[in-house]
Amino acid sequence: MSLATTASYAPLLLRHPANPILTGKDWPYPINSVFNAGATRLADGTTLLLCRVEDRRGLSHLCAARSQNGVDGWQIDPEPTLRPEPKDHPEEIWGIEDPRITFVPELEQYVVTYTSYSRGGPGVSLALTKDFRTFERYGVIMPPDDKDSAVLPRKIDGYWALIHRPMTPLGAHMWISYSPDLRHWGRHRLILEARRGAWWDANKIGLSTPPIETPRGWLMLYHGVRQTPSGCLYRLGLALFDLENPQKCSLRGDSWMFGPEADYERHGDVNDVVFPCGYTIDPDGDTINIYYGAADSAIALARSSIRAMLDWLDANAKIERRRSEDL
Repeated sequence: MSLATTASYAPLLLRHPANPILTGKDWPYPINSVFNAGATRLADGTTLLLCRVEDRRGLSHLCAARSQNGVDGWQIDPEPTLRPEPKDHPEEIWGIEDPRITFVPELEQYVVTYTSYSRGGPGVSLALTKDFRTFERYGVIMPPDDKDSAVLPRKIDGYWALIHRPMTPLGAHMWISYSPDLRHWGRHRLILEARRGAWWDANKIGLSTPPIETPRGWLMLYHGVRQTPSGCLYRLGLALFDLENPQKCSLRGDSWMFGPEADYERHGDVNDVVFPCGYTIDPDGDTINIYYGAADSAIALARSSIRAMLDWLDANAKIERRRSEDL
């Protein structure tokens, strides 16, 4: 009997039947598209998405959408929630993009990191908020070319930690940096490399959602970009990092575990893209709701289990542990 008739592949992330859950048609003012939303669950149980909205000039801003069940009935701010401010922040002259949200108990605030797009390219900016109505901007904290960032929710050895993806002569890899105050960053360390050769994540990689703290370590969803004759193909993988030493990778999946398959993921302003920036976790502590941009044209929802993702890593990280020289 052939492998084709015996193999069975259970999906790790299950697409919601209501997908896509938000499109430009839902917006209360004229836009081109909405995608790549940071996510959090507020104290009252409301799901908040901080969405990247591209206007009809091609520049992006951020706009909040709120829902009681995280699926429908979205209440969208009637105007942009966080606009570029190029007068005071020239690094935002071409827009702000791809937010990630981390609630930090020590600060009793949400830390939002996002890509600020300047003439020099994309950089990492940071802002604090308590209510997603007003924001305290810290400005650019990582200069171009840098993006795909999120702050860990607690200090590591007395320092805040930031995961980000600078473009360096070494390539497009994931790094970690540390700060005493969220403004000044140093101790930069490379933590995960894009693989070489024909791997699905051989071209470039970057953080997807903020890291998920589990008893076994920081679980990280990351995207890998493979260049194909028809363009770039964005898919998702998993890696696990040490809880108290998050620059140490414990496990890395060999294969991708979620990629563009549905029509709304394969066809849009940018074809063949799934790009999560946020998640919420249900009261059971295991069910995870992952919000992702689909083809740079809509926001979609997929659900999974943290336990199942860790089990998947255990079953799919053999080559990484045996052949680290392939990196």
